Amino acid sequence: MKLARTLRLLLLAATLSLAGIAAAQSAIAPIVIKFSHIADADTPRGKAALRFKQLVEQSSHGRLRVDVYPNGVLYRESDELEALQLGAVQMLAPSLAKLALFGVREFEVFDLPYLFTDQESVERVTHGAVGKSLLKKLDAKGMVGLAYWNGGLKIMSANKPINMPNDFIGLRMRIHASPVLDMEMDTLGATPITMDAGDVYGALKSGLLDGAESTPANFRARRWYEVQSNVTLSNHGYIGYAVTVNKRFWESLPTDLRKVIDEAIAEATVYGNALAARENSMALEWLQKSDRLVVHVPTAAEKTAWRAALQPVARELESRIGRGIVMAAESEAEGRWRRR
Repeated sequence: MKLARTLRLLLLAATLSLAGIAAAQSAIAPIVIKFSHIADADTPRGKAALRFKQLVEQSSHGRLRVDVYPNGVLYRESDELEALQLGAVQMLAPSLAKLALFGVREFEVFDLPYLFTDQESVERVTHGAVGKSLLKKLDAKGMVGLAYWNGGLKIMSANKPINMPNDFIGLRMRIHASPVLDMEMDTLGATPITMDAGDVYGALKSGLLDGAESTPANFRARRWYEVQSNVTLSNHGYIGYAVTVNKRFWESLPTDLRKVIDEAIAEATVYGNALAARENSMALEWLQKSDRLVVHVPTAAEKTAWRAALQPVARELESRIGRGIVMAAESEAEGRWRRR
């Protein structure tokens, strides 16, 4: 009987000890990841960020909490990278053009005109040697690159037909901040104007801007069709984003939590990129059926004229970032790298 009583006491002590440990663990505040981006929460980028949040919080069993801030509510497009470097936020998904401006010029390769033809060609580069090497270069800027999120191929819009290069002469066109895109518009005879995405609608409506370039999904989501009369399905360039994390924050995390984030971002990337492809396709179909604007599909002759007009930009890009990286990206995009 004495032995039974002793066993009961030991069992009770063990139970109380486990309960105490559980209570102590639950009392520890989770590590918070502030994930800021400028896209609407209902866009592919916004939905991918929310999927990442769900996966991380579930897999970390409450040790990590992701607070997602869409629409630039914390930081505008022009300020977000500095905020990440300072540690004011832990994660971003900035455009690749912004990373090039922030000191990793090699990211300008993604702005090369007519580098990509479809989503598969994009993924051959982002998943290949070029994409991986560029993410590693972010370490020197206090950031860790985790993944590429696809935006899609770009279309052109204006309040007049823009079927041939000469149609751009004199137009004020909104671009992402990028010396390459600046050169493109200069080459076409347009005036490039860098502007945060959230300000473009008002600028188009007021006439401060004549046109813009964007993906079909962004064009529809931001309702630019309300303030533009013509769209050309040029597919002349690409918009992409890199999911980045503050390096000091990343290195402070335990190895198991880094693994949780890596696995979650991999799954969220597949989800978000598939969603972007689907929504761009749906947006294109919607635009072509809409009676609110004229959608032009370039002829073979017009495509040839556009390519010829933008060739000087491609040559300038080679001199800016190096012929080697441009040739490597072209090889991967076309699939030649894989066949060797």
